[in-house]
Amino acid sequence: MTSHTVTDSPYGPLTLVADADGALCGLYMAGQRHRPPEENFGPRDDDLPCFAAAKEQLSAYFAGELQRFTLELALQGTPFQRGVWEQLTRIPYGETRTYGQLADALGSPGASRAVGLANGRNPVGIIVPCHRVIGSDGSLTGYGGGLDRKRRLLDFERGAVLFPS
Repeated sequence: MTSHTVTDSPYGPLTLVADADGALCGLYMAGQRHRPPEENFGPRDDDLPCFAAAKEQLSAYFAGELQRFTLELALQGTPFQRGVWEQLTRIPYGETRTYGQLADALGSPGASRAVGLANGRNPVGIIVPCHRVIGSDGSLTGYGGGLDRKRRLLDFERGAVLFPS
């Protein structure tokens, strides 16, 4: 059984989802591609410790005070997807990597498309920074939260934009 809460952000409301053990298993933006149906989020519970920790770290991130999240996550996916998501957490704040670079890091050169598909299924956007992945030519390619949000997140991390706290 899962439960959820909603928190505000500079990118609109974020829905946080926790599993039965109280670990964060989802962060979804409004209108996000691959966003599960609302009924899959379970009842609303604003009092879970994992939600308080996530909200605190997200606030610090948007204030420019946090560059790496340290939340307990329970990510559900195939071993390949989980490997991609682990690689995403290794991309330094303010930097980008290509799908090909991630495929190489996984020891699967030529798996750029599979990496892209796994990246698009990341259930915990922002915290697992899938927005830091770009095309081989440096272009902004697909992002479940939309290319405008991706551009804004990258600009923010590069110091071009600061949000009021």
